[in-house]
Amino acid sequence: MSSKPLVVDLDGTLIRSDVLIECGFAFAKASPHRFYEPLLWFAREGKPGLKARLAAATDIDVTVLPYDAAVIEWLQQERATGRTLVLATASHERYARAIADHLGLFDKTFATHNDINLSAHCKRQRLVEEFGEKGFDYAGNSHDDVTVWAAAERAYVVNPASGVERAARKQGNVERVIDERSGLPRAWAKSLRLHQWLKNLLIFVPLLAAHQVSHFPAVLAAIIAFFAFGMCASSVYLLNDLLDLDDDRHHPTKRRRPLASGAIPLVWGALLVPVLLLFGGTIAWFCLPRDFMYVLLGYYVLTMAYSLHLKRRVMVDVVVLASLYTTRIVAGAAAIDARLTFWLLAFSMFIFLSLALVKRYAELHVLRERGLIRTRGRGYVADDLPLISSLGAASGYLSVLVLALYIQDGATTSLYRHPELIWMACPLLLYWVSRVWVIAHRGQMEDDPIVFAAKDRMSWVVFALCGIVFWMAT
Repeated sequence: MSSKPLVVDLDGTLIRSDVLIECGFAFAKASPHRFYEPLLWFAREGKPGLKARLAAATDIDVTVLPYDAAVIEWLQQERATGRTLVLATASHERYARAIADHLGLFDKTFATHNDINLSAHCKRQRLVEEFGEKGFDYAGNSHDDVTVWAAAERAYVVNPASGVERAARKQGNVERVIDERSGLPRAWAKSLRLHQWLKNLLIFVPLLAAHQVSHFPAVLAAIIAFFAFGMCASSVYLLNDLLDLDDDRHHPTKRRRPLASGAIPLVWGALLVPVLLLFGGTIAWFCLPRDFMYVLLGYYVLTMAYSLHLKRRVMVDVVVLASLYTTRIVAGAAAIDARLTFWLLAFSMFIFLSLALVKRYAELHVLRERGLIRTRGRGYVADDLPLISSLGAASGYLSVLVLALYIQDGATTSLYRHPELIWMACPLLLYWVSRVWVIAHRGQMEDDPIVFAAKDRMSWVVFALCGIVFWMAT
């Protein structure tokens, strides 16, 4: 048992996050029109100035940061023995002190302030001045910490980045390695929302509606569009999670998202956002018609507007969500150069507006069950539940009405030999819409009704029967 002070790093060690990146995205969300200013601050004032500016311009709730439970438990045991604990971090002193005050574990706090960025050699120098060479033990996780471990008596390696543990062991003073990370592939799949790629199947709807499933070039174009759109959508999901870190951590289920919980480093998510967008855009540019590229760009811009502002506007958010669903159908038509019909667009807007309202209803239902009144980051209150329910059910029924009117259209006879058989799809969809809303009313609906439908056996039965009906009508 060492009696020397135990110095602990913050970013990546005490918390599974990075305060500077947290501040950057919090600033971008609060002031998107000023997104370029941090670059100017960094160019003029360096890293210490950037950290000071962002710390002053943001307000992160340190009580919900993703603290490493194993590290916290270890520090509590060390403190119980009377050992001195010190927090030493390159993060700005405002947040370092707030975190130290919240945890109540540390006797001293050293952090970035004024013109000093307390990282790597600067941190080593400060600790040696305070405690002397080999006068302290140190816990860290990054390559910047290797030089600090060289001056420490004992080294504790926590959730190390690639190559860090090997570099630390070369010092010959590694006392313990704490690595509680697990399930990284699964975390990436969840963060990229690969299950949400089910929504991109809507790209194939124009292919089916135009009866081009036997036309190989059209099928190939739709498949390529599916993957290009999926990569673009995953880029958007990552960006949205980065912007919503604070709100997600206050949510009963979203707080378990990989970026919010610290299962995936924020810097990896931030780097992958432009990479996925670039890959998706490159595929679209070289393999698909220009119209698809324009639709993809419009989707990204609309999603950005939704993430930064529109989702906080009551009813505007659900209309935008419905539009984003419909955009996938527009993209599918652009990919195969097919003409969009009035009926398909009208049906899409009404059915997807109903599903968007289901999503909001489910969130508000959970809110009310928790005894809360207002959603965080949204404009809704628990008393909006009856209104949302009535609007959502009406929108779903209107989509069935559009389908019924489509059957009577003169152009339908050119696509179907027996268009009257499509009538059988109407009661099936009426049943499905009604069932979805009953399940939502009972509080059994997941946040996203699309994910629910993908897991729900009865939904698959209804969709299969509808497919058979349309096949019989051709």
